[in-house]
Amino acid sequence: MINTVDFITPPVDDPYWYGQISAANSISDIYSMGGKPLTALNVVMFPSKLLDMGILKEILRGGHDKVVEAGACLVGGHTVDDEEPKYGLCVNGVVRPDRIITNAGARPGDALILTKPLGSGVLFNAVRSGKMSFTELEQTVLPSLAALNGTAMTTALNYDIHACTDITGFGILGHLIEVAHGCSSRIILHYRELPFYPGALDMYKQGETTGSNKGNRAMVANHNLTIATNLTPHQEELLYDPQTSGGLLLALPKEQADQLRKELHRNGVACAAWIGEVIDAPVGITID
Repeated sequence: MINTVDFITPPVDDPYWYGQISAANSISDIYSMGGKPLTALNVVMFPSKLLDMGILKEILRGGHDKVVEAGACLVGGHTVDDEEPKYGLCVNGVVRPDRIITNAGARPGDALILTKPLGSGVLFNAVRSGKMSFTELEQTVLPSLAALNGTAMTTALNYDIHACTDITGFGILGHLIEVAHGCSSRIILHYRELPFYPGALDMYKQGETTGSNKGNRAMVANHNLTIATNLTPHQEELLYDPQTSGGLLLALPKEQADQLRKELHRNGVACAAWIGEVIDAPVGITID
């Protein structure tokens, strides 16, 4: 049995989308360990004196629909009156003890597969500041964020997965440095292979950013990071962009990587990309 608790503040103003994305984000922790979600408890903080309770109803409906889609049962929850809405799930799941996957098992010779694009953090802020319309976000980003990582993990479990993590608030580099330290090896990241949401780079060019970029950059600064390719400052910022309900980062033997990527595409994980490798070298990250 495995248990996770995760909740987020609203990345978007639409309550139903918020509920779906928050639930997918919470359930992802079970998938990233190779597990199957069984039950979920709502975890809610809501300003009942400031916002209409119909908003809360829609948030919970979005969460409920994702729990059902995951094949789990919503068995209750906890609600607290707070100044700002926050919502997520406490999720219980099961995994075979000999098949628990962590972010610490990658090996030299492994390839790295990423299953969702990057750049959602700056796009959320761009909508808030009026640089991007909510309609555009709804069409190009929200369906991916609300998508469960279950199909990706179910597909991946047919292969020799050595390590996995879901990409969330630390950005791609923050999670990669954890993988590198977990296996005491070096990661080669192919920047040109990274998938990004449409408009994310343009928003950085327009001066948009997030409250987490600076902290995420500082987190990896002293961990032997080498940028061996020419990147603009705006391209670099995408490496520190915090994700909500991001994709899975999967490490597996290089000879299996292309077949997994193709199978993920066939199963509907449209953006699955081979983004790097693990090599036998001092701990750190090289971006080429």
